[in-house]
Amino acid sequence: MFPFWEKIPDMEKDYICQNSSVFHFPKGKNIHDGSECSGVILVRSGCLRLYMMSDEGKDITLYRLYSGDMCMLSASCVLDAITFDVFVDVEEDSECYVIGGAAFAAAAKRNPDMKIFALETAVSRFSDVMWVMQQILFMSMDKRLAIFLSDELSRTGSDTVRMTHGQIARYMGSAREVVSRMLKYFANEKIVEVSRGGITILDKKRLRELTV
Repeated sequence: MFPFWEKIPDMEKDYICQNSSVFHFPKGKNIHDGSECSGVILVRSGCLRLYMMSDEGKDITLYRLYSGDMCMLSASCVLDAITFDVFVDVEEDSECYVIGGAAFAAAAKRNPDMKIFALETAVSRFSDVMWVMQQILFMSMDKRLAIFLSDELSRTGSDTVRMTHGQIARYMGSAREVVSRMLKYFANEKIVEVSRGGITILDKKRLRELTV
């Protein structure tokens, strides 16, 4: 996980380990609300969702973290250049390692390789953030929804997206009414079937065509 590990002294390794903990987070729990430095989060199993929230309470998903992924944006004390707030929710029951933010920041200050790693990890995620912004600013709603449904199919391996219209709208940064209207259009075109159990994809070929 840490390319800098062999480059830092054993004393620093011990310091990081002593300031690390294992947590088991239940589905639905908020583990970072943007108001403090929660630390560097490493996902061992499960799924976390990172998102931004407006003053009106409207949120939009930036990206998800799965097993082996790391969240550096939850450790604002490590990266002074990160001045915006992100929130982290647990989407599936998850086991995570958390390195105390203050401890990681102190060690990074003493070891440039750690600081560089923290910056590179954060920067690598901005391509995901920019992809989300590109969709919101420049793509039509039907294309955005088709991309979202296609991504969910790839993620779950199922033909059915088991989410409510409100959940989909929240992940996409849209309104529930807009999502419902577009799903109704997709259903009329026989691309999907909408039921109480979720949205079942009937025509994957046409759905993929809408993403292009």
